[in-house]
Amino acid sequence: MSQYRTHTCGQLRLEHAGETVTLSGWMENLREVGSNFAFLVLRDFYGVTQVVLETEEMVSKVKALNKESTLSVTGVVRERSSKNPKLDTGDIEVVPSEITVLGRCRHNELPFEINFSRDADESQRLKYRYLDLRNPQVKGNIVLRCQVVSALRRAMEEQGFLEITTPILTASSPEGARDYLVPSRKHPGEFYALPQAPQQFKQLLMTAGFDRYFQIAPCFRDEDARGDRSPGEFYQLDMEMAFAGQEDVFAVLEDVLPPIFAKYGAYHAASQAPFRRIPYFQAMEEFGTDKPDLRIDLRVSDVTALLSGCGFAPFEEGVVKAVPVSDCKLPRKAVDKLCADVEVQAGQKPYWFKMDEKGEIAGGVAKFINADPARAQALTEALNIKPNTLVFLSAGTLTEARKTAGVMLKLLGAACEGHMDWERYEFCWIVDFPLYEIGEESGELEFCHNPFSMPSGGMEVLEKAERGELDPLTILAEQYDLVCNGVELSSGAVRNHDPEIMVKAFELVGLGEEDVKAKFPAMYHAFCYGAPPHAGIAPGVDRMVMLLSGESSIREVIAFPMNKSAQDVMMGAPSQVEPGQLDELGIEIVKHQEKA
Repeated sequence: MSQYRTHTCGQLRLEHAGETVTLSGWMENLREVGSNFAFLVLRDFYGVTQVVLETEEMVSKVKALNKESTLSVTGVVRERSSKNPKLDTGDIEVVPSEITVLGRCRHNELPFEINFSRDADESQRLKYRYLDLRNPQVKGNIVLRCQVVSALRRAMEEQGFLEITTPILTASSPEGARDYLVPSRKHPGEFYALPQAPQQFKQLLMTAGFDRYFQIAPCFRDEDARGDRSPGEFYQLDMEMAFAGQEDVFAVLEDVLPPIFAKYGAYHAASQAPFRRIPYFQAMEEFGTDKPDLRIDLRVSDVTALLSGCGFAPFEEGVVKAVPVSDCKLPRKAVDKLCADVEVQAGQKPYWFKMDEKGEIAGGVAKFINADPARAQALTEALNIKPNTLVFLSAGTLTEARKTAGVMLKLLGAACEGHMDWERYEFCWIVDFPLYEIGEESGELEFCHNPFSMPSGGMEVLEKAERGELDPLTILAEQYDLVCNGVELSSGAVRNHDPEIMVKAFELVGLGEEDVKAKFPAMYHAFCYGAPPHAGIAPGVDRMVMLLSGESSIREVIAFPMNKSAQDVMMGAPSQVEPGQLDELGIEIVKHQEKA
């Protein structure tokens, strides 16, 4: 019992009949039957209860209110003559003796119907997020998030991890994305940065002698939004282990995650330990991506040699990949739609042909294949093509062909019946990532992912690369990604804890010891005092809950998300500030000159 209620709106049952109760909640709906008879639906966090108004006075009082006004209702519980099995409280109703208005809704019209808010424009939903969250379905996602975070905490504590919070105001450092900068009033012209991740701090904790650390960590990155990435800020299950390697990290997450996914997921089947391990280059060849969805049974094949010289210009230079789909009966219109979707997502045009029910190759680029019967036969055997098989093709550079094939595989798996097991969670580890890559913009050698990853082979391979005895692009990192249903949940690595190896790794990308000291002073100097081997990972909490809820947008599982443009339209952020605040910080706003 509280000041405003004896029970919640989801609590009353038949055994409460005859009791006098007080409920408080929002007026969800009023259905008038006559001047002296009406049904009021009262909703709170826990559920809904039907209130029966049986006097003209009561009907008149409630009729004068707008929906979503907050009310306190005191009355007697009775058995409903017409029960509603769809409601937990569907066996009872409350006949009020007193109704008190606690908070009046002053708007005759709502921005959207509460229970159908998900059908509204997203900008309206975000502007009136406090109303959107009244929708039980929307609220349910936030409740799920709370439950998952609580379960993660319990599981990590059971594994012997300590939850330690790390600073929010820190130093800017190059970690892959743009920093959010915070000006310092006491140090004019100098800035803090919001952490892109607690990466350096958790490694410093290992150096400080802590054995197992975790945190539900806020991270801040100034990057563009997408369906599985929220702009601005996000949360991750950050963890690090001292005197540990890859197998130790795998063992923890393979123990922690499957029970949570099985209990809280929209699908109640989750892959068990050990998760499948796929080397990076194998994943790129078989799936066209390093984020494969193992629920899909389709695979990518290289058909470059088989289609070279077929007379079709896009196949004459570069690489050709194929994704065969057996027992596929998609109509031509659906095939054309798939081609258009692939081109939009991959930025490259796909091609196709099929083997019809008669065993003849037809449609798309079939004429180029049929021009040489031997080529057609070889292709049929290589891809194991049978009647009613659709074959999608991609062409271009190796990167382009792989990317397009990866998009094709994903869309075909979803579109073609029988090729995806929808009702489960499939985990896998992507391992053996390259340490370096050639930057698309710079054309120079760059770190492929995390610069703090230990190179496989340690100092020896780095020195060989330095001497020109091996290609640095062949050096692998002790890095791994955790993928679930085609979504990257996390990247992790065995860390480079040796300052000499760290310096050598950076030297290969053109940065010397002084650069390392300048960019990562705390880590470099700490490692010089004896650092333990350590490893870690940080699965994204937002992405995890998105998968568990079955949502396609990460914004559906965040209480107050930003929009795609990194704006909080409800609070009006980002916003301009008073000139006096800028003066105090020694900051002057300079307008960008538009290019002629």
